[in-house]
Amino acid sequence: MTQMFRITLPDGSLREVPAGTTPADIAAAIGPGLAKAAIAARVDGAVRDIMRPFEGDAQLALITAKDEKDALELVRHDLAHVMAEAVQHLFPGTQITFGPATDDGFYYDFAPKDRPFTEEDLPAIEAEMRAIIARNEPFVREVWSRQQLIDRWTEQGETFKAEWAAELPEGEELTIYRQGAWLDMCRGPHMVSTGKLDPAAFKLTRVSGAYWRGDQKNAMLSRIYGTGWLNKKQLDAHMTRIEEAAKRDHRRIGQEMDLFHLQSEAQGSVFWHPNGYLLWRQLEAYMRRRLDAAGYAEVKTPQLMDARQWEASGHWGKYRENMFVVPDEVPNTEDEGPVLTGEGDLMALKPMNCPAHVLIFRQGIKSYRDLPMRLAEFGCCHRNEPHGALHGIMRVRQFTQDDAHIFCREDQIVEEVRLFCDLLDTVYKDLGFDSYAIKLALRPDKRFGTEEMWDRAEGNLRDAVRAAGRAGPEYGWEELPNEGAFYSPKLEFHLTDAIGRTWQCGTIQLDYVLPERLDASYIGEDGERHRPVMLHRAILGTFERFLGILIEHHAGRFPLWLAPVQTVVATIVSDADDYAGEVMKQLAAAGLRADRDVRNEKINYKVREHSLAKVPVLLVVGKREAEEGTVAIRRLGSQAQTMMPLADAIAMLRTEALAPDLV
Repeated sequence: MTQMFRITLPDGSLREVPAGTTPADIAAAIGPGLAKAAIAARVDGAVRDIMRPFEGDAQLALITAKDEKDALELVRHDLAHVMAEAVQHLFPGTQITFGPATDDGFYYDFAPKDRPFTEEDLPAIEAEMRAIIARNEPFVREVWSRQQLIDRWTEQGETFKAEWAAELPEGEELTIYRQGAWLDMCRGPHMVSTGKLDPAAFKLTRVSGAYWRGDQKNAMLSRIYGTGWLNKKQLDAHMTRIEEAAKRDHRRIGQEMDLFHLQSEAQGSVFWHPNGYLLWRQLEAYMRRRLDAAGYAEVKTPQLMDARQWEASGHWGKYRENMFVVPDEVPNTEDEGPVLTGEGDLMALKPMNCPAHVLIFRQGIKSYRDLPMRLAEFGCCHRNEPHGALHGIMRVRQFTQDDAHIFCREDQIVEEVRLFCDLLDTVYKDLGFDSYAIKLALRPDKRFGTEEMWDRAEGNLRDAVRAAGRAGPEYGWEELPNEGAFYSPKLEFHLTDAIGRTWQCGTIQLDYVLPERLDASYIGEDGERHRPVMLHRAILGTFERFLGILIEHHAGRFPLWLAPVQTVVATIVSDADDYAGEVMKQLAAAGLRADRDVRNEKINYKVREHSLAKVPVLLVVGKREAEEGTVAIRRLGSQAQTMMPLADAIAMLRTEALAPDLV
């Protein structure tokens, strides 16, 4: 008797199908249009090949190009395999290693036989990829044993793959995917065939070096990057964004505006110049005012703490490789120099502020009436990021978080998270970010705490977002399995910048674990000790990264209240030098950040130079302006000038320069 499976579709309808049926068969039964459009399937929540037979009763959702996130990941994964086949066909003897999809494309690491690849090789590889796509080779999934894999790779001279295969567990189901005669180890899924790819919707972008398995002690490989999309329109839009991003690169603008620099003597740390630190101070002052108004108490905690504290918090076991560890004491001997103390006397620079805030909470007896307690800190932290991961001021080793922790009762969670959502919304809009998405990162596989605790924490965050009115599609609401912290689920806030890129900055985490591990408690209304709930929250994330994002979002053209130099008084003739000094004095008295340019240069030269430095307003003065007590106002990006009495100009600029919270 034929075994039958019950397949439930998204609309709740049921289909009984015989064993051996595939999602593609069901798509064809529904209609030819869906059969053509479907590229994969979500079976019981997991994305799978559309040609892979069902293994039992299942929930089924068919994936088409309209399901853009899933579709793009499939396209990019397929393109990685197509690129690897193309490279091995064009350059015989090249070994393959790994080739994953990325957020905007894909890459593959290769071990070339003769020489590293260069960007001159990319056009030929692209042409070969298009030939493979045109052949419309089916992607075929096969289950192999570990020994089959080892034998295959050894026979083909694929030493890297053979090494990896030898480390795979014996009992695990191991799969390969082949397209024609070419194959690779792969978990999948893939689309039906290479012909589903749009040959005009991908581009190979660059070549770099990469160490095998990310270890600099291992062999150097050639990594080829590409970007892949569903159609040419998406590719063109992406390439336009890349060009615009290059123009907005915070490192280039930072140099033009004299904001900061980085150098090898302090890997991963930023040298802030006067203009850059003025920008920092404006942002910090604004954030401090917002936090004061929202009922936060600002604290300051040590940067260096005993290893035993990090052991108690759980960070020592989970995070030690990312921490800078130092001995507690380095005694000196006259003959032998400094002698390091042992493992038991270690300290570490803090990678985050949370344990220190618990220690402040624990000072003195806390009552339920004291809650919520909101502790904020612009805390300097250090994380031992690999050199290759560092990127301008976006990813650094020393950084300052706009960190805060809210200690509250269980019945206060929803309201506290709602208030945080409102505060974050205000800050983002004040800083020029009108669009952001909210995502709930759920429990990871490796975590502290009970299932009941995680159920409760995730449920409270869902309730809070609903209470804040931000759980709808207009906020891009999405749940992310396995992406929470090891101690808590979290809400992530992904803002969208001026050229459509998204950045995860804000976060709020609901933590039951750390108060338990560090023995934080309060006296409840019943006179008994209770554990507080701890909400870890940040809006900017880190000042360094957020300022990098802010620079690129505004392309250096900051609103007047944020601009490090708000106006420059530029003279046309030397006869106006004294008047320029008087104008600058009055600007400073009005609280405006002003400079003057009395160099013996033509005014057009001065305008170009200050435009490059992104000065928002130029006040141009000559002999006539000095005699009449006026200024010619020239805005950044405009050719027009407006004549105005000096007093009126200062009043206008003073109003414009008010921070949003002071208007």
